[in-house]
Amino acid sequence: MSTSLDLDAYFQRIRWTGAASPTLATLAGLLQAHASHIPFENLDVLLRRPIPLDLESIQAKLVHANRGGYCFEHATLFAAVLEAIGFTPARHAARVVLFGSITEMPRSHMFLTVSLDGAAYVVDPGFGPFAPPFPVPLLDGHTQQTHWMARDGGLWTLHVPRDGQTVPGWTSTLEHENPIDFEVSNHIIATHPTSMFTNIMILSASTPKGRINIMNRGVMMLHEGTATRTQLADRVALRSLLVSHFGFDLPEVEAMRVPAISEWD
Repeated sequence: MSTSLDLDAYFQRIRWTGAASPTLATLAGLLQAHASHIPFENLDVLLRRPIPLDLESIQAKLVHANRGGYCFEHATLFAAVLEAIGFTPARHAARVVLFGSITEMPRSHMFLTVSLDGAAYVVDPGFGPFAPPFPVPLLDGHTQQTHWMARDGGLWTLHVPRDGQTVPGWTSTLEHENPIDFEVSNHIIATHPTSMFTNIMILSASTPKGRINIMNRGVMMLHEGTATRTQLADRVALRSLLVSHFGFDLPEVEAMRVPAISEWD
């Protein structure tokens, strides 16, 4: 997968000028830079566009067009970057339990693990506003940081901060998956009428002093630790936020239908 990667263009996109060697410092730095410059968004799903997972298409969108994407796109791109540098990432699927129980949620999330110097780390650049901005040690109950892992039998759960608490985010068996496995999941998530992503709008991007999160009409601006909540007036306001905080313009959103926002129909 790494043979067709334009690593220089990716480094320019995330403004990375550090080392390109397979070390923990490089892994942490790349993940932080990726999270800071490539947003999470599901706009193409809502626009009823295909979401291709070949590396050429993902680079065209996330790197060259300054767009964002969702988990399959982020994790596929980041895995190719790591492989090009000399890491050996493993691909995994998870059930997102933030929004339902383990028996209700499909294995619809993609993330990575990386082993270095006898230790393993969870690397998850595509979990939107809940994504850990650092490699999370794959240790049971490692709670010294904002994100941590817990093990229950054969299941591993990533815990994430949400509304002032730390809650389970996703659960996985850590079974190794192949890229083709995510092609099937991606198609269902991007097209099925009951999929969360075909019904609601979720966007998240880093800002110079915080973060902006959008879910449907709700907008939360985090600025130096203070949260301000507002409501999108209309789709013109959405387009304006894309330009000012997400780094791209997408005129098509002014006619985009979001099923969860009935007043926009």
